[in-house]
Formats: sequence, C-alpha cells, structure tokens
Amino acid sequence: MIRIILVGVFIVLLLLLSLPVLLFESIYGRYDERRALLQSTAIIRWAFKVILFISGTRVRVSGLENVPEHEAVLFVGNHRSYFDIVSTYAVLREPLGFVAKVEMNRIPILRLWMKRIGCLLIDRSDPKEGLKTILRAIDQVKSGVSVFIYPEGTRNPDPDPRNLMDFHEGSLKIAQKSGCRIVPVAICGTDDAFERHIPFIKKAEVHIRFGEPFYTKDIPQDYGRKHGLYLRDLIKGMLEESLG
Repeated sequence: MIRIILVGVFIVLLLLLSLPVLLFESIYGRYDERRALLQSTAIIRWAFKVILFISGTRVRVSGLENVPEHEAVLFVGNHRSYFDIVSTYAVLREPLGFVAKVEMNRIPILRLWMKRIGCLLIDRSDPKEGLKTILRAIDQVKSGVSVFIYPEGTRNPDPDPRNLMDFHEGSLKIAQKSGCRIVPVAICGTDDAFERHIPFIKKAEVHIRFGEPFYTKDIPQDYGRKHGLYLRDLIKGMLEESLG
C-alpha cells in the first residue's frame, strides 16, 4: 500500500509544482522549440525514473544498441501495463512521443506535459479522428521526433505475455508514409508491478528488448501488406527469447 501512496503523492506534487516550469517551457519553445523539447523530455524522463525507484521496479534492457541515435523512428511494442510507458521512456535517450488513449486528455496538467514532449492522443472509437492522429504522427516523425505506438490498441490482460492480440494495421502507416525505420520492442514484467494486483504496486523486474530496426520495404513478401502480422510474429519471437 505504501508504494501506491508514495507514487500518487509524487505525481500530484510533480504536476502541481511543475506548472511554472511548464509555462517557461511553453514560452521558451516559441523561440527554440528543439531545445525546449529536449528540456521537457529530460524532466519527464527524470520523473519516470523516480516513479520506478519508488515502486521498486527494476528495468533490465537488452538491444539498446539497436536504437538509432539522432534519427526519428517508429517504436512498435506489445502493451501490458501503464508501466510500459514509464519503463521504456526512462531508458531511451532521444525525444519521443507516445500514442495514448484520448481519455488521458481529462487530466489537465498531464495533458499539457504530454503535448510538450510530443505525445499524441487517439480516439479509437472515432475512425476519422484516429486517422487525423496518425497523420499528425507522420508529420512528427518527419520533423525528427520518434513515436511509440502499441498496435494491440489496449492493454493485453492475458497472463502469458507471449499471447499477443491482433496488431492494428493502420497504426503502422506512420512508418509507411514517413519512410522511417521501425524498431520492434518486446516488453514483459510491467504488469507484475501494478495490473496483476490493482490497486497495489509491488516490486517487479521488467525486461525490455529492442530489436533491430528495419524499413517496411524489408518485410518479407510472404506477409504481403499484413505488416501488423509480421510485427506481431516478430515481437512474439522476441518475447519467447526474453522469457526463455
């Protein structure tokens, strides 16, 4: 119980006390958007590292050398927990925005910070709005800011992380249309921190494996246009390697 209380208090204090910083970053961004983005990214990355420390979550990373430096890419991963974002954001270095559900828009200060670091909110119940989000993500990658997306569309509750849900094909258009490379990401153990025993947070070991980047044109022709199916099979294989 103490961990969920400490994490909750930290998040509330962070959001409230960071208002002046958020205002400064917003104003500074009008003059030097890239510098403001890097500063905002560093702040959120630090905050996520604190959350991991408080929650007792240890993150083990493999394949980080596969992540291109100074190049915007599309990260594609399986989705297990709220801790997926916290864990992956804490270990990556370059500016990065996540595609998250539109319900996150209900938290005012959090919404502003998400916008500052390049996160995009998607309404999966509205195909037209969902398409607009994908188009914004394409523009963002072209501008030099990476995007992380979970093609399963929601958190997978299956006890075995290898049992992936179907990957939505539309989300991978970000790589197809922007011409960026895709970095597959296999995540396991994040649900051990929270989802398996809501509302409690418990110590957990998370393993994040980054695969080798590739272009959509490199996907085997056997898959045709089913790029989502290829990513699903690839990440499933990575999860099997991680779990042994």
